[in-house]
Amino acid sequence: MEIDPRGLAADLCNRLIIGCVVPRPIAVVSTVSVDGMPNVAPFSYFTVASHSPLSLAFTVGGTKSDGTDKDTLRNARFAEDGGVGEFVVNVADETYAAEMARTGESHPFGVSEFLHAGLTPAPSLVVKAPRVGEASVSFECRTTHIIPVGTARLVIGEVVHIHVRDHLIDERFRVDADKLAAIGRMAGNDYVRTRDRFEVKTAGR
Repeated sequence: MEIDPRGLAADLCNRLIIGCVVPRPIAVVSTVSVDGMPNVAPFSYFTVASHSPLSLAFTVGGTKSDGTDKDTLRNARFAEDGGVGEFVVNVADETYAAEMARTGESHPFGVSEFLHAGLTPAPSLVVKAPRVGEASVSFECRTTHIIPVGTARLVIGEVVHIHVRDHLIDERFRVDADKLAAIGRMAGNDYVRTRDRFEVKTAGR
């Protein structure tokens, strides 16, 4: 099948891309509103933007069902645009997969997904937004860019502090993938574990 995406409806483009670009890491992004209400939501359009300065990127696609901006985007916006300009990326893992999935359910602005999902908001060290207490790895970030991409917004933040559980990391900053037990997103309700891995050696590595 040959497909021209420019002639394809948006929902079909979405269905195709999330079925082909797999597995996708999941950023469980926690934020706080200017009024102090915490929020948390999962994003699988997520990656590393840079290692110097250390920066992460995730994409907020579209709007809420009522046409308003999603809470994460509102909160992550720069202060001059009505937001707080900070967020925390929590790595999704097997220990809180069900709770993580529940944070993706839609709620009116101001409703705390932490409470709905049964997750614990834990204090961050540098940013105002709480981190997810159940997460083994959390990256506190300050927003540096919000880039429109069609109907979506690409949010980039510089990492200003990192929380890693002691048992996951050694003195050379190598993370034990089995202990981390990160999960990835497929299409629909499907997720994957990261335990089944294989090695491909290349020159110089």
